Amino acid sequence: MLYSIYFCSTPRDQGDNPHVCIRSASLAGGGLLNPVQFYKCLADATRLRCLMLIEHEQELCVCELTGALDEIQPKISRHLAQLRNCGLLVDRRQGQWVFYRINPELEPWAAAVIAETLASNKTIIGDNLAALERMGSRPARREACC
Repeated sequence: MLYSIYFCSTPRDQGDNPHVCIRSASLAGGGLLNPVQFYKCLADATRLRCLMLIEHEQELCVCELTGALDEIQPKISRHLAQLRNCGLLVDRRQGQWVFYRINPELEPWAAAVIAETLASNKTIIGDNLAALERMGSRPARREACC
């Protein structure tokens, strides 16, 4: 089972200090993702585009997504955090950079919906893919921005 640790805004005691909360993010066998949660996570155009780009490219860093979507970093990071909190994405850190990919423990029905959405709707992210290509080859792009 995977766990994510985050700071809660509600204090545990009477003090004003935030505390660490641990929330289960396991999807495989845990059945934590239901269709309502899944589709709510995808109900924003920026989140959907991020997810489709990551599915297409297999892994992207925040700087690549900001360039591809022509959005500011805080907005992209906020949406990626929401997708990660929904259990759709996992991240890995490489130095100061954070790379995102589809959660390999995602329930098969959800993974199939994401794959079919991309396969049937590539035109939605066509301009975004072109912007990614303008960033250069993937290894050079990683060295240049990440």
